[in-house]
Amino acid sequence: MISLYGSPRSSAGRCVWTMEEAGVPYTIKDLDMKNKEHKSEAFLKINPMGKVPAMIDGNVTLFESMAINFYIADNYKKELLGTSPLERGLALQWSFWATSELQPPTIEIFIQKVFMPEDKRDHTIIENNLKKLPMLLSVLNRSLEERKYLAGNQFTVGDINTASVVSICPMIGVDFTDYPHIKNWLNAIGDRPAFQRYQALRK
Repeated sequence: MISLYGSPRSSAGRCVWTMEEAGVPYTIKDLDMKNKEHKSEAFLKINPMGKVPAMIDGNVTLFESMAINFYIADNYKKELLGTSPLERGLALQWSFWATSELQPPTIEIFIQKVFMPEDKRDHTIIENNLKKLPMLLSVLNRSLEERKYLAGNQFTVGDINTASVVSICPMIGVDFTDYPHIKNWLNAIGDRPAFQRYQALRK
């Protein structure tokens, strides 16, 4: 059984979703972040970076959510990687894109709007990063124009990794009205039983 360290409401959530899609037994080990359990000697042996998520599966220990997700897919449900070289390439492409291109500005805004008291927010950071999102979301929207999922009709870990970042956008005030293909994609994802089970754990 997989032991996953981190709350479903954190970046560990995308790993929870992947395990639900793969149908693999798992337990969630939430850490007391306020008391810095993630910096404890015991946890640093699992993830020397002192961050979540981290995973133990038998004699396998991994950290970084993307690495964990590709491991789960490869080990437990290979079709999540894609069923052709093109699908596998697209799953990797969009996963890298989500973390390197979309996530940084999204998280910068999220930190300011959600974690910072209103009187301490840096509106320059918010505005500068908001300006980056239309181009990025337009790229994603165009890619989904004739596809149900990012790799075509095959749902992959690339959808999980990308949607887990895109789903932050409404929390920071981004309206998807101008991105109808993203909305359709998110609706298709929302119909998946594994996604619904994952969402229930976030409440």
